[in-house]
Amino acid sequence: MNELLEVAEVAKRLKCNRNKVYDLIKSGQLLGLKLGRMKVSTIELDDFLVRNAGKDLTDPFNVKNL
Repeated sequence: MNELLEVAEVAKRLKCNRNKVYDLIKSGQLLGLKLGRMKVSTIELDDFLVRNAGKDLTDPFNVKNL
């Protein structure tokens, strides 16, 4: 089932902080949806994890392969 997650929920699932999630959205690595507050669909989050398996996203503007 598809849900919309707030940034804090996405950060919790990715085990990172909220600023990293905003950086991922700003860099285009993760697609967000602004409805009052920024949100990410669970489908997009799952796709993001598949697309970026084996990559270093420490700097989302300069992604490297591991």
